[in-house]
Amino acid sequence: MRLAAALGADAVEPDVVATRDGVLVVRHDNELSETTDIAARPELADRRRRQSIDGVELEGWFVEDLTWAEVATLRARERLPALRPLSARRDDLDGVLRFTDLLRIAGETGLDVVAELKHATHHASIGLPLDALLADAVAGTHWASSGRLVVESFEESVLHAVRERGLEGRIVYLMAQDGTAADLVGDGGAPTYAQQRTDAGLAQLGRRVDAISVDKAVLFDRDAGRLAPSDLVERASAAGLGTMTWTLRPENRFLEPEHRLGAHDAAWGDWTTEWAMVASLGLEAVFVDHPDLWRRLPSG
Repeated sequence: MRLAAALGADAVEPDVVATRDGVLVVRHDNELSETTDIAARPELADRRRRQSIDGVELEGWFVEDLTWAEVATLRARERLPALRPLSARRDDLDGVLRFTDLLRIAGETGLDVVAELKHATHHASIGLPLDALLADAVAGTHWASSGRLVVESFEESVLHAVRERGLEGRIVYLMAQDGTAADLVGDGGAPTYAQQRTDAGLAQLGRRVDAISVDKAVLFDRDAGRLAPSDLVERASAAGLGTMTWTLRPENRFLEPEHRLGAHDAAWGDWTTEWAMVASLGLEAVFVDHPDLWRRLPSG
């Protein structure tokens, strides 16, 4: 986080999940083997199991099966070591942060916080409501009322629960390119994310949330085989919504095919052209892994 601030970031976006004893921790997902050394811990081997998360069968070690005291013993690892070998050199050097630890560091560095609540319906089903845990974590601090805490989720219901608990700050609805929100699955008439991005869907969202945050891919159209910006940002603005996007990265794997250079996924492609297209759209915010690269753009 301190490096992000030094490189020009305005905010940090932690993914937030909960331990068995209700401590919010910063991890990309509630399955821990991709981002920690838990698979190498024989004392925790018996915690490995299978379960369904948002309709997907997963096997591994889940944060909700561990107490914070146990999670605190784990060491962090790079999630994408083949693409980020330099980052992987830091494997096992750092521990896992609690959300309150992150808030403290953000306060020290002047960063705002955009907290993503992961798998909210799943957490609520096992007695770990993320909205309540978030409200408890910020109670009595300036984060509850300063406007410097933004809350986002792929599930809209938890955003309203957060707001009902009195947190002052923007609520942002994350939208995948495909699929349906986990809190709507099971409702036969539930709209998909794509349907929610129609004019009618955006008009409804504009009455309920402050902004949408979309997969970068939906910001582009291919008309007659040519890559061009979509009109999503303009249509969202007409519905009273801000628009954000995620995640800008320079590696070929994360760029549109037109901007990839060479065949290696980890090689950097023509990120400047693609990011300049994104910068021209008038977005409220972008999430990037390299804020210093974004700052190099004329409008970054």
